[in-house]
Amino acid sequence: MLTKKKSNQKLMTVLSFAMLQSCSALFRPPTEKQNSTMGEITPYTKIIKSLPDPKEKVVVAVYKFKDQTGQYKPSENGTNWSTAIPQGTTSILIKALEDSKWFMPIERENISDLLNERQIIRTTRQEYSASNPVLNPANSSASNTSQNNTIQSLPPLLYAGIILEGGIVSYDTNIMTGGLGARYFGIGGSSQYRQDNVTVYLRAVSTSTGKILKTVYTSKTLLFQSVTGNLFRYVDTERLLEADIGITKNEPVQLAVKEAIEKSVYSLIIEGVKDKIWDVEPSKKSKIDSIIAEYNKEEIINDNFRIDNRILDSRRGKFGIGVNAESNTIKGDYNNAVMKPGYKINAKYFINDHFNIELNFAKFELENTDIFKRKFSSTDLNLEFLLMPNDKFTPYLFGGLGYVGYSYSYFNHLKPKAQAGAGLEYLITNYLGLQAYGEYDFGFNDDWDGLVAGKRDDNILKFGLGLNFYFGKNNNSKFSKIKKN
Repeated sequence: MLTKKKSNQKLMTVLSFAMLQSCSALFRPPTEKQNSTMGEITPYTKIIKSLPDPKEKVVVAVYKFKDQTGQYKPSENGTNWSTAIPQGTTSILIKALEDSKWFMPIERENISDLLNERQIIRTTRQEYSASNPVLNPANSSASNTSQNNTIQSLPPLLYAGIILEGGIVSYDTNIMTGGLGARYFGIGGSSQYRQDNVTVYLRAVSTSTGKILKTVYTSKTLLFQSVTGNLFRYVDTERLLEADIGITKNEPVQLAVKEAIEKSVYSLIIEGVKDKIWDVEPSKKSKIDSIIAEYNKEEIINDNFRIDNRILDSRRGKFGIGVNAESNTIKGDYNNAVMKPGYKINAKYFINDHFNIELNFAKFELENTDIFKRKFSSTDLNLEFLLMPNDKFTPYLFGGLGYVGYSYSYFNHLKPKAQAGAGLEYLITNYLGLQAYGEYDFGFNDDWDGLVAGKRDDNILKFGLGLNFYFGKNNNSKFSKIKKN
């Protein structure tokens, strides 16, 4: 009984320590008053600020850049009428345009306020100049005419050559959820996570022709995590001990929207330079060329990137060789078959991403306890099909024809056979794969074990584990086409 209590105490201590280690915020909870600070920055805030200077700033107008999703915050209890997206996205876009130094944004979101204020200024100046008795004591018509001519007029408003349109077009919740938990004798812990996704479209429109010069599209995932631990134990017949600890960490929606908008401004600048809509300062040409090269790499990766954080591409080379350790069991006419070790080497040639031709040679031993024992060799030709060749992890199927014979006189005792099997392969790198498989060899005769009896031919059941090495240029790989700087 004492040993069990000690083990429970040790388990509770370990779980508590692990929980505290993973939740550093528990050591410094935000219980004190915090002063206001400058706004947070994102990784793309620094990137757009470090862009090379343009040849000439572009005057742009932003009338509205709004939330077009109509999405409300998800709620487990009742209806939540708060919007999921911040409503000041036009201000976020204008700040990003200013930070980039490539654009000169002008006020258009509240243009009516600006025009009203300018009208107030004009009216006030006219009335003040004509009727002020202190500064304008003369009442003659000639004097009034002179004063009206000296009234300072307002400078004209800037007009934009390009209008920026678009908005937040989607906010998808729970695109990925998951968790992990365990409990033992009332002591447990759990972890949960959720991913959302926000999508931004931004387009540049020429004010002279109405032509859409360029449209860019960016997205940003948001991660929400929670870690909890709890203890629920009866320490006595009438006493219950209960304790809870936990922390939740949510990525701010405002920062995710800000980063997505800044990324769209960055993409608009780079795409505009590529299409010669605007240009960089001539002395900064080499720097923008390197930025464009990196941008092109990102485009290729993004074309093969899935929302579940998987990158799909042709991974394996054109050729492959492999070594495998196997266990072999004969299915013949005798009882008490024994599983015996063996090995196999193979070579592969890929027809395309899904199909390859495999040639292999194997040596192994077959045995029935105290009855039959003999060493064999086999040569097989298989067609292999990979179900998910663009993933790191894929199931595969294979089948083909081959020969099996006694190792000491292989060519004198060849027996034809057919084989089929299935396996799993995980790519440690694009050049090295770990595989596990099962195979069944179907014999066309019944004398592999030296006895012809019954209606069924002799067969072999195999299980294997091995490594595949891939080499040779893969012409289907999109990443191999990325030019290095």
